[in-house]
Amino acid sequence: MKFLGDVGVSTSTLRALREAGYDAVHLREQNLHRLPDDAILLKAIEEGRTVITFDLDFGDLLATGGGRLPSVIIFRLHNQTPPNVTKKLFDLLALETPRLEAGALIIVEDTRYRIRPLPVMPVRV
Repeated sequence: MKFLGDVGVSTSTLRALREAGYDAVHLREQNLHRLPDDAILLKAIEEGRTVITFDLDFGDLLATGGGRLPSVIIFRLHNQTPPNVTKKLFDLLALETPRLEAGALIIVEDTRYRIRPLPVMPVRV
């Protein structure tokens, strides 16, 4: 699996992914830290990467875009330290890699995570 770290995600988290054998890059490492969100999604699609971020705007972009990829993992944690984020990410990957590979929006919270398969369908009221 391949990952793309957004600017809010620590480079140490991406380094941990690489040490575990994943192909992982960070926008800062490529001097793309000012890339707009829609361009980040396009880059992830072109490179076959899952986006890792803290930015809720990616959920909105996925919903309006209607695509099946890229998968996006959004962290919504009280403790956003790199060790905690990295642990939550590896816990998630141990269980949900097939869903990420198929296309999903996953929101990781302190005590749970929510998964929406892609494309994101509008919620009916």
